[in-house]
Parts: sequence; C-alpha cells; structure tokens
Amino acid sequence: MIHEDAAAAIDLGGAGAQFRALISSCGVYALNSRARISVTGSDRVRWLNGMVTNNVRDLQVGYGVYGFLLNPQGRILADMYAYNHGESMVVETDKAQLARILETFDRYIIMDDVEVADVSGQSPTIVMTGPKAREMARAAGFEIPDLQPLQFAKIQWRDKELTVIRGDNPCVESYEFQSSPTDKDAVNAALVSAGAALVGSIALEWLRIASGIPLYGIDIREKDLPQETGQDRALNFTKGCYVGQEIVERIRSRGAVHRQFTGFLIDGKLPDPGIELQREGKKAGEITSVAAIPLGDATRNVALGYVRREVAATSRTLEHGNLKATAVNLPFREFFQ
Repeated sequence: MIHEDAAAAIDLGGAGAQFRALISSCGVYALNSRARISVTGSDRVRWLNGMVTNNVRDLQVGYGVYGFLLNPQGRILADMYAYNHGESMVVETDKAQLARILETFDRYIIMDDVEVADVSGQSPTIVMTGPKAREMARAAGFEIPDLQPLQFAKIQWRDKELTVIRGDNPCVESYEFQSSPTDKDAVNAALVSAGAALVGSIALEWLRIASGIPLYGIDIREKDLPQETGQDRALNFTKGCYVGQEIVERIRSRGAVHRQFTGFLIDGKLPDPGIELQREGKKAGEITSVAAIPLGDATRNVALGYVRREVAATSRTLEHGNLKATAVNLPFREFFQ
C-alpha cells in the first residue's frame, strides 16, 4: 500500500499515545507524501485499463481501486489508486513513485487521445483515522455520507467544497479530506478541536505494520511478483489485457508462487530490515519492515516480510542466529481487539 506520512516526523506528545488514539479513538495527520496524476482525453479509461492490474474499465464515477503498474516481465514498477472523477481519472500514489509512473505512462501513450498531468499539491489532504473518526468529523461539522472503502463524494463545510474519500485500511476506519491549499489548515484545526489527536510518522508506521499493509520500495520491490505480495485486491482476472498480464495469468494458472507475504512475531531483539531468515540452514524467508509496538503494558516485536511456501507448509518458525521469527497471518489482530 501507498506511504501515508504525517505533517511532520516529530513525536507530538508520544508515539505510544498517538498509536492508541489511532486504534481506539481517532488521529489526524496530513498526507504530505501524496502525489496525484490527472488522466484526461477520450481514450483515458481504455488506456488506463491497459496499464494497471485492476479493473478501471468498469469503475463507476465516485469510486476507486488499488492496483499495480507492471513491466512486461510482470514485475512491480509502482502501486497506486485510480479514481473515476467522471471527466478524468485521477491516479494517486506516493511522491517517490511519481517520476517512474509519469515516465512509464508517457512511453505507452502512442496514438491515444490521452493527456497526463501532475496535479500534486492542488488538493492537499488531511486524514482522520480510528474507530471514532466519523463521530469526531461530525462534531467538527463535517457530514460524511455512507461510503464504501475507496468511494468518494463532494461535501460542503463552512461554505467550502471538499472531497471526502473513505480509506481502505482493513483494521480501522479512515477518511481523507481533500481541500484547496488555502483551506487545509482550517480543516486540520477543526478536526483537532473536535478531539482528534495529532499523530506523527512513528505512530503511523506502527499502524501500517500492525495492519499488515506493505509499502512500495520497502515491502514491495521491483523484483517481486504481484501474487507474492498477498495484495489480491490489486488484481482483476477478467478485465482484459494490460502490461505484464501474461505473467500474472501464468502464475494464476499454475496455482502458486514460491514466496508469500506474511507477518512475523519476533522472539528476541528487534532485527534490522532486510535480514535473511533460515530454516535448517537454508534460506527460508526475509524481513522487510520491523516495529516494536506498544500493547498494553508490554511491547510486541513484529515484522513484515516473506516466507517460502514449502517452508511455511511444514514449520512457521524461522531463525536468524539467536533470533526466532514465527510467521503469522496478517493483520496482527491483537492490536485491534
């Protein structure tokens, strides 16, 4: 999933308290790392559908999907959301992926009536996340309609028009408020005044890992194949052809990949990301993200990464020196009980 950063990386009042707000109440933060790409022209839907792994062709106005951008060998170049705004499609991604996506898009526009434009910064985004997000938004004067994950709508607030998008975190409710640059601070201040806690990047990273959401560039790399990442929601097998589709379909027809994305419970000191895990002296997996997350009066050392399927079928405990890592299903449900 796309990296969601805080307004600043500073620890505003303690990351532990911020994390508790995100999972039990509500936290608010800005998406400073978000990039947006507008896709217009009469061929926009057909063309974009041929670029990404999910079904854009049948996407209704007011809805979005998560998907991958692949190379012809089926390797993952980027991840993104695509939203149907009617007269345009809007692709949202992390700024770190923007240049590659724009370069790839430009390469595949040949005789198509398609125009691609970087519109990052035109609609800054404030996010509310937590089980009380909608309640606190209402207290701040925002009337959010019933929305499905990745559905969006226009709303009025203090004579201003905003776009609200429901996020797709599987563990906590989340709403994104897109406004004009001049209204961003007022939106943020109103939500904080209603009781939402300002949260920083540490607590957001803990939430990402606890929720089992992979980050492109860290947990999802160009060397990875789509089905290895466990992000089935990014794939559609009935939409028709797209770049890299042949490889994705071949993997599906064969029924399995060699590795699978997973969570790990760590017994021992928190390891560094990137370490190799072994089983009986043979490479059996790797760790990509790590976190020591507070849980009650204790701290749980957890990680995201990959395990080889044949190893997971016989034993879920891997080693790295004295460290033991037990593969578990995602998300880490104990943080959300």
